[in-house]
Amino acid sequence: MSDESLLVKDLGEQRLLEKLQRFCPQDVVGDDGAILETTPDKSLVVTTDVLVDGVHFSDRTTTAFDVGWRAAAANLSDLAAMGANPLGITVGLSLPGEQAVDWVEELYRGMDCCLKVYQTPIVGGDICRSTVSSIAITAFGEVAPARAICRSQAKPGDAIVITGLHGLSRGGLELLLDPKKGSSLKLPERKRLIKAHQRPQPRLNILQHLTQIPEHIAIAGMDSSDGLADAIVQICRNSGVGAAINRESLLIFPGLVKLAGAETAWEWLLYGGEDFELVLCFPWDFASALVRDLGSEAAIIGEVTVNPEIEVTNTKNLDTKQILNINKGFQHF
Repeated sequence: MSDESLLVKDLGEQRLLEKLQRFCPQDVVGDDGAILETTPDKSLVVTTDVLVDGVHFSDRTTTAFDVGWRAAAANLSDLAAMGANPLGITVGLSLPGEQAVDWVEELYRGMDCCLKVYQTPIVGGDICRSTVSSIAITAFGEVAPARAICRSQAKPGDAIVITGLHGLSRGGLELLLDPKKGSSLKLPERKRLIKAHQRPQPRLNILQHLTQIPEHIAIAGMDSSDGLADAIVQICRNSGVGAAINRESLLIFPGLVKLAGAETAWEWLLYGGEDFELVLCFPWDFASALVRDLGSEAAIIGEVTVNPEIEVTNTKNLDTKQILNINKGFQHF
């Protein structure tokens, strides 16, 4: 029987594990747990994320390779949001017995391809039978305690920085669900939107820039995987502050407006989710330097305030204010 026609139930757990362990360093896997050494001046950062078929991905929009890439990227993004450099991941895989083995191997190829960019190994995991496919990843990273980014560290007067554009992943999903909707898009616009959804880039490249900030200056932040508005609201809630967001500072990718119109593009920018950019709060002089280093798609979008409301204002129409609503973003239940 060829590999292409094999099913998971044809191999069984142990033989499937043998296939998947080829993606792991052989001196790490094989025991009940992986021993990861770190140095005394570092803190271990651990994060877990789960992707479920029919909830986070489907065959209509995402190949097995891209599911693997997105699963790895989501966890690396969480590490980046903590200021941590990745050490490794473990993978918990739930599969129906009827799932094709080739799909599973492609899933791992996608994870492996993403992880290799950041020199991050797969160091173990688990497999179990399920009625639906799901991938649960635990990622490990390390960070100097003084460099850790937390949601609770925003202070009134801090600048609010985003590391890139928002809404693109939501636009890419729309194109994948109905390609006819993109008839007005140029090919580069279409490709960028689809890539944003299928193969997001975790913002680990930001960490080298943050080392220029003195350690005594706290940085607040998180990633925008559940939407830009969600990230801003959660940072403010955890820090006991509010925010004044300048609408003109939030650039909308032109392809989004072509695809969905200005009003919907604005909603996707705030609430679309899965863009995996970072939202950071820290003093203005350092924020300006970071935006300058990152380029035109990064921006200072507002300021942390004592007033607990989180307002989006339009300087062209000061009477028009929008209060960000966390419930409009992605919710599992």
